Amino acid sequence: MNILVIGSGGREHAIARQFLKSRLCTNVFVSPGNAGMKDPISIIELKNVGDIIDFVKKENINFVFIGPEQPLAEGITDKLSAENIDVIGPTQYAAQIETSKVFAKNFMEKFAIPTAKYRVFNDYESAVMYLSTCSFPQVIKADGLAGGKGVVIVSDYKEAKSAVSTIMSEKKFGNAGANIVIEEFLQGWETSVFAFCDGKNFVSTIFSQDHKAVYDGDNGPNTGGMGAYAPVSVNDDFKHKIDESIFRPIIDGFIKEGHPYKGILFAGLMITPQGPYVLEYNARFGDPETEVVLPLLKTDFSEICQAIINQKLDTIKLEWENKACVTVVAASGGYPGSFEKDKPITFTPDFRENDNLLLFTAGVKKTGRNLVTSGGRVLMLTAKADTLQSAINLAYDNMNKINFERIYYRTDIGKKGLFSERKD
Repeated sequence: MNILVIGSGGREHAIARQFLKSRLCTNVFVSPGNAGMKDPISIIELKNVGDIIDFVKKENINFVFIGPEQPLAEGITDKLSAENIDVIGPTQYAAQIETSKVFAKNFMEKFAIPTAKYRVFNDYESAVMYLSTCSFPQVIKADGLAGGKGVVIVSDYKEAKSAVSTIMSEKKFGNAGANIVIEEFLQGWETSVFAFCDGKNFVSTIFSQDHKAVYDGDNGPNTGGMGAYAPVSVNDDFKHKIDESIFRPIIDGFIKEGHPYKGILFAGLMITPQGPYVLEYNARFGDPETEVVLPLLKTDFSEICQAIINQKLDTIKLEWENKACVTVVAASGGYPGSFEKDKPITFTPDFRENDNLLLFTAGVKKTGRNLVTSGGRVLMLTAKADTLQSAINLAYDNMNKINFERIYYRTDIGKKGLFSERKD
């Protein structure tokens, strides 16, 4: 089986490596990939959908797996499907569950999916006037894609007014901030879970937890994710309820809308005293949650994807390693603000990857023979062990063996899982 993965980050690196573990897989290609991805992953530069279609036909690709959200927003699945190419990823219409916060909130309201109360605004004055009537905290969200940074929690009216100005007037996120959602702040603890969906059936994964804030203790601005751990076993008590109240209604809703959802569905949840509520849906795997969930997956990943394509997920039972997994993200100094690039990345001589220590690269490129930084989130180090504490120790012991100028990473990834996950 030949598989093409679209994307260039740590998520796509993890996806490609998971396919390579499959007994069905012969070749894995990644486009555009990044310079840290090594043999037997094949990096290929495909500049547009036409190039992808030509490559798929030339190389007898069995299916294309879409990693990031932007190609889904641009309708890549629809275009490939029109050429009878099998794709793992929802249509442009279904991807709106991520690409438009307004669409997502309205969809959840229509199909009675538990989510925070909200209001939608398309002009600054109306939004600020509404905020003057609110109690705080409140959550303000840019409608469109903003690289995981378009959500602001505001603690008072002054902060709220400034956030709305930044999004709508200063256009920090461009057209993504033309409309905003203002919603109530939910109390509880956060968790993430994926579901594989084939249009009518779904099967959900173990729970994980992302660490969005840039600084230790969940302080500072939001990022694309500074690390994650899995499983979050305290949430297992809610698994059936989440399947029935979070995933089943959305799958059935898309069927009723005439746009069956096929691909990966991510649910970012708040477990409140009233039960699980949806903070957001994503139309693909999350990053860095992918880097802790997939390494624990025992079920053949290619078989799961084939079941999605053939609408046979009801025949799949997911199996998981009885281990803990921790991913620590190394970022460029200054991230998520402005940061420098082209810093050489070095490893101590005793740094070695193995089955329990995996390096996934993202914002990197090659300058001559040297691997250098080229993005905000540079690389992700994933450690797997019998206990969460052992996985944390393994990850940080080896992060000390990686360096580049102004390297930055949180030092507390996974630690909250050692105490009371219900206090996240």
